[in-house]
Parts: sequence; structure tokens; C-alpha cells
Amino acid sequence: MKVYLDNAATTRLDDTVFEAMLPYMKEEYGNPSSIHAFGRKTRSAIEVARKTVSKLLNVSPAEIFFTSGGTEADNMAINQSIQSLGIKHAITSKIEHHAVETTLQELEKQGKIKLSWVNLDSKGNVDLNHLEELLKNNERSLVSLMHANNEIGTLLPLEKVGEICAKYDAVFHSDTVQTMGHYPMDLQKIKVHFITCAAHKFHGPKGVGFLYVNHTIKIQPMIYGGAQERNMRGGTENTQGIVGLAKALEICYNEMDQHIAHIKGLKNYMKEQLEKNIPGIAFNGETGNDNSLYTVLNCRFPAHPDAEMMLFNLDIAGIMASGGSACSSGSNQGSHVLRNIGTDTSLASVRFSFCKYSTKEEIDYTIEKLKSMVA
Repeated sequence: MKVYLDNAATTRLDDTVFEAMLPYMKEEYGNPSSIHAFGRKTRSAIEVARKTVSKLLNVSPAEIFFTSGGTEADNMAINQSIQSLGIKHAITSKIEHHAVETTLQELEKQGKIKLSWVNLDSKGNVDLNHLEELLKNNERSLVSLMHANNEIGTLLPLEKVGEICAKYDAVFHSDTVQTMGHYPMDLQKIKVHFITCAAHKFHGPKGVGFLYVNHTIKIQPMIYGGAQERNMRGGTENTQGIVGLAKALEICYNEMDQHIAHIKGLKNYMKEQLEKNIPGIAFNGETGNDNSLYTVLNCRFPAHPDAEMMLFNLDIAGIMASGGSACSSGSNQGSHVLRNIGTDTSLASVRFSFCKYSTKEEIDYTIEKLKSMVA
């Protein structure tokens, strides 16, 4: 049996999304910048996709810029806050995705910003009082905090942080890669300047995403070299990817309630079964339904001689899971997230992440294999 429980790394492409993309891979292959009929057809498809995305998020189409994915979008939001808006101070946390954390550290190394780290508790929650203190005691700041941690699932109270940032005229960027398509997002109700998206996290294609830029923010071009994306990002657009992103997001919004109920049920069931069958099991991050990403369950297993081999043994058993972010899987330093919230990293921690295609049978199979591994 093959069991895929690494959906926080990437998801399976939805068949309907593939069907929507297919014409733009075969028949409708014109360059969107060409003025002839072939070009106009693909240009129209891109703009229809932009309108679809903007309607779902309740923003203007002019605020959506398509990118190659979440990492590019995060980099553009951060770099343009410094370059275009004159920000000299940034606030982030030590459990951000490397697309954010490494970018800010590099800017600090270059002397372009002063970087402050907001305090966290042992479950990865941001200390909002400390955030306000940092904003109060520094010049105008960029605040970059992810909506949901990609490893432990702890959720940021997005609206509350937006209110705090607005109080101090801070620029607020949130990496929403793990939550886009999984939660309804009305950006008229959230005081945020930048959010990011990667389509492959919600059954869309890899290699495409977007950056939302609030209309009150004026930034310089992200990539020079062409007039694409309204002169903001040069380079021929990934037409089929953009079409796929919009279709995937539309499906997510149309089916969100049933998917939340299904996936949340599987997560809660797996947690109960682990507690019942594996004495000493613990969980990293928040696990309550209201303050935890319902697609992620990060488990810390009791001490065992084969603890270091757990992911390998799961793989042999046909179960795909991870120890942390797929973007840092080549690192031998372990999870920076678990390390920075004080988790005992000598114990094996495994992230299981679910999607609409996950089943109870897969969870039962995984539990049986885990029981034999830690017996």
C-alpha cells in the first residue's frame, strides 16, 4: 500500500485542474504578449484567471501579480518593502519559512535593515505584546509573519496582527502559502499589505503562485526585462500554470466546507489513534482545531533505538511523510522550527499532512506500521 501524507510539501494535481490547463499546453500555445489572435487568446486566459483569484479574495485584479511560486513572492514582498518603501527595520520570528528568514538575514548582513525577532512560546505562538513593544520602540517596520507554520501548524491570528501593525503604521507581509485554499480569505477584512501563494499546496501545478500587493502600497518592478504583469514582473507568463492556479483555487473555495470537515476529521482521528496505541506520544505546536492548521499533525515519538530511522522505515513501508519543510530537506541540521521552540530534537518528530484525497484506511495502515516501529 502507498500512503501519501506529505501534503504540506506538495499536493496531487486535481484532474479538473489538469483538464483546464491542457489546452494551453497543446492548442492555445500563443505568447500572451503577442498581438495576434493566438496571443490574445492566452492573454485573455491570464486575465480571466486574475479576475477569478481576485474575486475569491475580495480584492482588485490589479492587486494580484503572478509569480513562479511562494518563495519568489516572499522575496519580492520583503525586498520591495526595503527598496521601494524605505523600510529600515524588520520584525519576524525564528520559525518562519527559509524564504522569509534567510532573505531577512541576508538583508541584515548587507546592512540594509536592523532585524528583530519576536518572542514565541513553546507551541510556536507569537507573543503579541512583544510584537507591539518592538513596533513601539523602533522606526517604521516591516512585519513578516506566516499565517500557519508549515511544520507544526500553529496559526497566527492574522486579523489581530494586522490591527497591531496598522496601529504603528507598519508594513505587514504574511506568508499564506500553507493556508491559501484551505481557509476563506477576505482581504477587505484583514489589514495586510502583502500575502503569498503557491498553487501546488492546494492541488494546483508546481512553479506558479502569486503575490497580493495592497493598492495602498507602491513598489518598484520585481523583475526587469519586459512589460508583463503590468510592468512589474518581466518574463513570459506561465499561462497553463496560471490557468491551473485559478481553477484549483476556485475548486477549493467551492468545496471548502466539506474538505475542512473531512481533513479535520482525519487529523483528529489519527491523533486519537496515536494516543491510544503509542504510549508517550506527544505533539509539536498547537493541535486544537481553532488554533492549528487542520492539514498538519506534527508528532514527537518516545525515545527508541531506531528513532533516527523512522522516516526511512516509513518510506520502506510505503508511507510518505517528512521531518519538516521540504525546502530544507537537504540540510543535516534538523528542523529549525522545532529547535527554536525548545523541542527535544533528540526524539524523532514526524510531520503528517493531509488533503482531500486522504482516507481513513490510509491512517489505519499508518498507525499499524508505527505501532510495530516503536514496539
